[in-house]
Amino acid sequence: MNISMLVVMPKVASIYKKVHELRERYYQNLPGKESLIQLLTEAEAAEQVYNSNAIENSTLTLEETERILIEIDLDRFVNERELFEAKNLAKIVSYISTKAHEQPLNLEMICLLHKMLLTNIQDNVAGRFRQKGEYVRVGNHIATSPENIIQELDFMLLTFQSDVKSNIITRIARAHLQFEHTHPFVDGNGRIGRIINNYLLIREGYVPISIQFLDRQKYYEAFVQYDTNQKTIIMDAIIGKALTNSYHKRLAYLENKKIVSLNEYSKLKKVSHSNLINKANRQTIEAFREKGIWKIGI
Repeated sequence: MNISMLVVMPKVASIYKKVHELRERYYQNLPGKESLIQLLTEAEAAEQVYNSNAIENSTLTLEETERILIEIDLDRFVNERELFEAKNLAKIVSYISTKAHEQPLNLEMICLLHKMLLTNIQDNVAGRFRQKGEYVRVGNHIATSPENIIQELDFMLLTFQSDVKSNIITRIARAHLQFEHTHPFVDGNGRIGRIINNYLLIREGYVPISIQFLDRQKYYEAFVQYDTNQKTIIMDAIIGKALTNSYHKRLAYLENKKIVSLNEYSKLKKVSHSNLINKANRQTIEAFREKGIWKIGI
């Protein structure tokens, strides 16, 4: 294990406890404000869509994604695929916010989500796993052969559901890495993998997350780490950071705090803005990203 991993491990261990405490505060403040959370969930859909698509090299900005989702014309030409990628993914985000409460995740649901994602994009492969002769490469990793896809996905779901000892962060990280290692579809694996994260989180009584485009390099490193030695350390840190960020945002609204940018906060408190940004990135203060801007409730 290298030095950088040793540095990450204590942070991940401490964040387990922090997420538990934030979750308890969330449920303490939730009664009577369910409609507020619903509005927040709807409002942040564009950010989830933007970040997930940007990780897959979409050229759409957050503002353009928002405009597409509310049916406003863009100021530039965007190809049809990118339009449907945004619209389809937004539909899935909305769909799972309810469906995850009603039905456990299974292979049929994964295929349905994939069909929703690739409809009007690649209808010939939408909603089905890779078939004989359909191989894919992810970086230097050759994904699971088509013949073994169902077996590996069954194992992923069974491992997640039967693991009652591990923290939710590690369970989600491991399931996500297993899914992406398998890469069961011809296309759309990354987006569906991140949707599965939220399906499982919502199902387990946690809030949905958005893995930030800005964290893409570290995110890719997590896959290399897993493909190399089956470790989840980097992905644990990414999922943990995304969860605390999501709870910080919801609690700022639920606890009726005044929400200001970190820039404003630094002036109010007469503290270094760059220092606050570093703390926000480490999630050692209750800051959160909203539309790409660091904010905090006071």
